[in-house]
Amino acid sequence: FFTCRSTELSSGINAEYGVRTEYMVDTTSTTGVCAVLVSPDGVDRSLVTRLDAANNYQHTHLVSARVWSAVEESRIFYVSGFMLNYSSEIMAFIGEHAVENNKCFVMNLSAPYLSSLFKVPMQRVLPYCDIIIGNNDEAMTLAENFGFSSDLYEVIEKLARLPKKNSRRKRIVIITQQEYPVLVYHDGEIKEYPVISIAPEDIADTNGAGDAFVGGFLASFARDRSLHECVQNGINAAHMILKVPGCTLPERHEK
Repeated sequence: FFTCRSTELSSGINAEYGVRTEYMVDTTSTTGVCAVLVSPDGVDRSLVTRLDAANNYQHTHLVSARVWSAVEESRIFYVSGFMLNYSSEIMAFIGEHAVENNKCFVMNLSAPYLSSLFKVPMQRVLPYCDIIIGNNDEAMTLAENFGFSSDLYEVIEKLARLPKKNSRRKRIVIITQQEYPVLVYHDGEIKEYPVISIAPEDIADTNGAGDAFVGGFLASFARDRSLHECVQNGINAAHMILKVPGCTLPERHEK
């Protein structure tokens, strides 16, 4: 996990979960924060983010011997669309490495406004993407900004067929739709994956559900599981997170 942080943030919790972090430390900024307002029923939410130090991540840190060795050891690269705010160049640099070595490059669309305010940086990074993940709001806003149709299925197909640098990997596009089926484009067709139903009173917080889906998906993808199993595990992870405040992992998840 790479990012830029200030000096006040501890990386101990990441080590506890077995996450290797390679932080660039910026002593002149504070670590980014996110404020979340959640409705009493846990369904609606509003987020305000201040990226602060994350905006200052530098290419020199990425190519330093210790950090670049981690890049060379990795098979899958997952980048948040929020990185388009400050460094599409670094995203493209990692993308070039992925293409040259036939590694998998994954990007999350992350937020609807990114395709509006950072359309050109997004256009620069999309050709490197082997897997694109987002939700229906993000996909439809992208469609409006890129001049696609307003039909979600056509938008997904358009995304899948955008120019691609690594022809050795077929692009996968995954769009979640809250309580509606997850749509997955692969190998020329779109499949629907129903989500697990949940009673409104059992929803503690929707915050983190999308990230949980990505985590469940990539955890299986990294183990070379089938696309079907990867998507199902993403759905299972998102369903679990809906039942707890924030993105909090229980000690054990019962199926």
